[in-house]
Amino acid sequence: ELERMGDYAEGIAKLSLAMGDLPPLKPLIDIPRMMERSIHMLGHSIESFIKRDPDLAKVVIDADDEIDDLYQQIYRELLTYMMADPKTIERATYLLWVSHDLERVADRTTNIAERVIYLVTGKLP
Repeated sequence: ELERMGDYAEGIAKLSLAMGDLPPLKPLIDIPRMMERSIHMLGHSIESFIKRDPDLAKVVIDADDEIDDLYQQIYRELLTYMMADPKTIERATYLLWVSHDLERVADRTTNIAERVIYLVTGKLP
């Protein structure tokens, strides 16, 4: 799971370079929120593994719904931009991929948390 997260981080870095000099599409609010929450979830999932804490792992699993909601919100908003002005398609597509990769990081973090619960309780969440 951690290796895949590294792959997603590499993808985000490459997308950031590709966006380089393109003018911003809009003020970025939700994507940084997704990033912060995904990093927070990762920290909690690792801590839950180290401490063998299924309750903390459950917090991570519950937080994934918020990330999924943010992704859907970003997706709809960027799609609206692209339909309204085709000149925004390139920039919006880059942002869609960044948000998709962040959503996948959160999913991988959730997988770790689910495995912690199974490790400690012997039951699937």
